[in-house]
Amino acid sequence: MTDEFQSILIAFGLTLFAGLSTGIGSLLALFTKRTDTKFLSVALGFSAGVMIYVSFVEILPESRMYFSENITQTVGDWASILAFFSGIFIVAVIDKLLPSFENPHEIHKVEELGDKELAKKCRKLFKMGILTALVIAIHNFPEGMVTFFSSLKEIKLGIIIALAIAIHNIPEGIAVSIPIFYATGNRKKAFIYSFSSGIAEPIGAILGYFILSSIFNGIAFGIIFGAIAGIMVFISLDQLLPTAKKYGEHHLAMYGLVGGMAFMALSLLLLK
Repeated sequence: MTDEFQSILIAFGLTLFAGLSTGIGSLLALFTKRTDTKFLSVALGFSAGVMIYVSFVEILPESRMYFSENITQTVGDWASILAFFSGIFIVAVIDKLLPSFENPHEIHKVEELGDKELAKKCRKLFKMGILTALVIAIHNFPEGMVTFFSSLKEIKLGIIIALAIAIHNIPEGIAVSIPIFYATGNRKKAFIYSFSSGIAEPIGAILGYFILSSIFNGIAFGIIFGAIAGIMVFISLDQLLPTAKKYGEHHLAMYGLVGGMAFMALSLLLLK
């Protein structure tokens, strides 16, 4: 087994782990009685802190480095910023195109499994759970590329980002499980659909790799890492932090955010 193939295999494994963590949220929804909102609030804030810090301190500078090695420094600086905002634009368009009533980041709690009104609503909207799973699958597609290419760059960095994405996917698993359970009355089916909705992440990684592998060079990596930084910042500010604050107190989300940044800063120092 070559070193390159081994790196690809590990990167894919981390992406698969991050994507299928929706199953954790599904299990929480189906087999626990209450949502630990404080833990989720801190955890989601922590995930946002990790992603924001690593985007600005590690990944965006990496994009500039790749560009500067292949074109002039000034043009490289502009190119990395353009790639950064292109990543934000791509994921923002995906979010905009998703139906708002199926937003995977709409707040959901385990206690909703006892909500009779929600049960009636979900029975009337039989397809709601399937649509939610589909929305999450589409939404997770760029996240798969984030985890995969970050892992290709540095396995240890990829592990940290995979964990951050995995935490981010827990509420999404809850969002899929609740309506599907009421639509089918079957806990096993609710878990399977929730678990499967995360498959889009490794699929995104595979497609991204095969589409871009033929043009892998310094400029291509500059574009990829700039876009990855933009995607992670947008996900953190538009999804993770608002969801964290909805699950718990504002300060808990902020404590998690700062903790995630501190953890990422320490990790990058130890990785050197």
